[in-house]
Amino acid sequence: MTGSDMRSVNRFTGLSARLLLLTIAFVMLSEIFIYAPSVGRFRLVYLKERVAAAHLASLALEVPPDNLVSASLREQLLDHAGSFGIVLRRPASKALMLSSDMPPRIDATFDLREERFFPLIGQAVVTLAGDGKRFLRVIGTSPKDPSVVVETVISETPMRDAMLDYSGRILALSIMISLMTASLVYLSLHWLFVRPMRGITASMVSFRNDPEDGRRMMVPGGRRDEIGVAQRELADMQRDLRAALQQKARLAALGFAVTKINHDLRNILSTAKLVSDHMGESDDPKVRRVAPTLLGAIDRAVKLCSETLGFSRDGLPPPELSRFQLRDLVVELGAEPWEALAAGAVLDNQVGDNYEVSADRSQLFRVLSNLLRNSLEAGAKTVTVSAHMAGGFVEIRVADDGPGLPKKVRENLFQPFAGSGRVGGTGLGLPIARDLMRGHGGEIRLGEAASGTVFILSLPAVEG
Repeated sequence: MTGSDMRSVNRFTGLSARLLLLTIAFVMLSEIFIYAPSVGRFRLVYLKERVAAAHLASLALEVPPDNLVSASLREQLLDHAGSFGIVLRRPASKALMLSSDMPPRIDATFDLREERFFPLIGQAVVTLAGDGKRFLRVIGTSPKDPSVVVETVISETPMRDAMLDYSGRILALSIMISLMTASLVYLSLHWLFVRPMRGITASMVSFRNDPEDGRRMMVPGGRRDEIGVAQRELADMQRDLRAALQQKARLAALGFAVTKINHDLRNILSTAKLVSDHMGESDDPKVRRVAPTLLGAIDRAVKLCSETLGFSRDGLPPPELSRFQLRDLVVELGAEPWEALAAGAVLDNQVGDNYEVSADRSQLFRVLSNLLRNSLEAGAKTVTVSAHMAGGFVEIRVADDGPGLPKKVRENLFQPFAGSGRVGGTGLGLPIARDLMRGHGGEIRLGEAASGTVFILSLPAVEG
């Protein structure tokens, strides 16, 4: 993330704004799940109140001896109950009826004695979605006497208006609750997470712009939670990276100086080699006896200079991938004149015919050749090369019957100039081999063996 990216992340597009909107959305979603059963319960309570009012109004019929009331009183009772007609049924007694001008039709009948959760919600949704012009027949038991069954005919309009008013109050309350909750959550998370994360991000951007400036490093706080761990880990990483960059800068300067020294030293050694060649033709037997030793020492010095120069250049070229049979490459490797290194040396090719790899043929040949040369120079007589599949990789096993590697050599095996196991070795062969394998997306490692030495090379398997 660049500085311009940091500036573009403002309070309206950053994590804080998204957190606020998500909190409001989740609270409102939760309120919907609360509202649905509550509005269904509100409708049920409304209908039960109508049944209770109808029962109360029908009690006036018991006062006259003929169960009849005047027309004006009947209208007042029905108007108080909000009903067009009331029927009261008692066990072992005749039904009492109180009615006026009945509606032309009954659109729906609801029996409150059969209460179920989901039907209540569905009926409430139908009422709110409709126009409120239906006439309903409601049947329920009296709240004072469960043995009394009351039937009443009502209009849906007052109930729908009451439900809409209730829904409006619930909506206003939900919005208020969601805003308050979102604000509290926003402030809490902003203080606990967003603000420290911004500090971490700003430190990363500042450090990337100038890693060598010690003032740009993260200063961790005293928090003991995950944010505190992230701050301390970032500070440690920046410190280690800064030290590594400084070391690399020193090594680069040293490498440049070594390159110049090596160039001049090679010229000096070339002159010394010519002189040593003439010394081998001297009439003095002592000089002729010392000359081969001197010549070998000069050859090793020239080889060291050459390999050091090669290692200090810009690096290894990228691999030019091609698909080929691994067995054919090992056959080509065995055709090299290894007898010059070890008399009677044998390369046992146990690679199957079904192992096709995608790699740089010359680079892979160079790695295998280096391993084979090391084994023979260490005293091995037989080197076995085999292959098998392991987790999406082709693993190439190079094993010899030599004396094995000393413990000290194993500890610095892939360290440049430190992992050589033989006299005169530069310690660059295995580090270069590792770089070549990693350039293919693979790896090289030392395997376990009861005797001898085993190296395992891994390459990504070819699809199909």
